[in-house]
Parts: sequence; C-alpha cells; structure tokens
Amino acid sequence: MSESAPLERILAVRQAQPGQVIDVDGPRIKLVVFTLDDLWCAFVGEKIREVLAETPVFFLPCCPALLEGVMNVRGTLESLIRLRPLLGLGEALAGKRSRILIGQTPALRSGIRVDRVEEVLDVPLATVHAPPAAVSDRMKAFLLGIVDFRGHPVHVLDLDRIFEDLLAGLR
Repeated sequence: MSESAPLERILAVRQAQPGQVIDVDGPRIKLVVFTLDDLWCAFVGEKIREVLAETPVFFLPCCPALLEGVMNVRGTLESLIRLRPLLGLGEALAGKRSRILIGQTPALRSGIRVDRVEEVLDVPLATVHAPPAAVSDRMKAFLLGIVDFRGHPVHVLDLDRIFEDLLAGLR
C-alpha cells in the first residue's frame, strides 16, 4: 500500500460528503457590511466612496420622502437618501453609531444613512448565494445575493438599482 492511500481515502470521503468547496484563488468581491435595525446588508465596495461619521444634514422643504436632506462634504453639496422606506423598514433616528455611506454609480452620487458599519470584507464571489424565496418582493427587487458573515445572512444590495429606482420616483 502506498503512502498516499490514506490521503486518497480521506479525499474520496470528503468528495462524497455534501458541502461547498470554495476556490480561494477565484474571483473576489469587496463588501461594505452594515446594519439597519436587525437586518444585515452590504453594498459592493467599489460603489462606496467613503464612510462618514455623523454629519449635519439640512432638510429641504418640498422634497420627496426618500430624500432626508443635503449635507456639505468638504465643500461639495451631497444628497442624503433614506434607504429604509425602499426596503420596507420603519424609520429610525440617527444614533451615535449611525454612519453615512457615500455611494456612487453612473446614475447618481449620494449619501445613504445606515445604523452601523460592521466591516469591510473581501470575500470569494463563490460565497455569494442567490436570494432565498422567502425574501420579500420589495427587498428582492434590490438584492444581488446573500453571504454569511458572523452567523448572519448579509443581504448584498444593488446600489445601481436603488439609485435608478430613486431617480425614476423623482421624475
């Protein structure tokens, strides 16, 4: 019997067991993970330009409900949208741990308030799974997939689609 026989048996047993094999050399994706109440979400990192701590926001009269207001970011006026109504979540007040993500797509650049930024991850693309059928239709419209992080399902949101829907609602 050769020395590699035990290894071959172990590999054969492993291959027969159900489970996911992740190619660590495969394509990777950077995610900015954040929370909205108990919902864990993420945006693709290349769409997020920066993360701001609490910044003064100025309300503009007669603006749509999805627009929280505008803010001055180093001399540039930026809008701040409310993500919660788009996802069917209730309103929350800005807390000490809330952050503003500055997102940019070809359609729009805007701030997005989140409750808390948890982490910036670099994960294999193979770990992003299709959304389960149980996800609400409202959420499903903006969902690219789900990834597991710290035992939480993280909903990877499509910022392009969110901004496109926002702009369509303003027309």
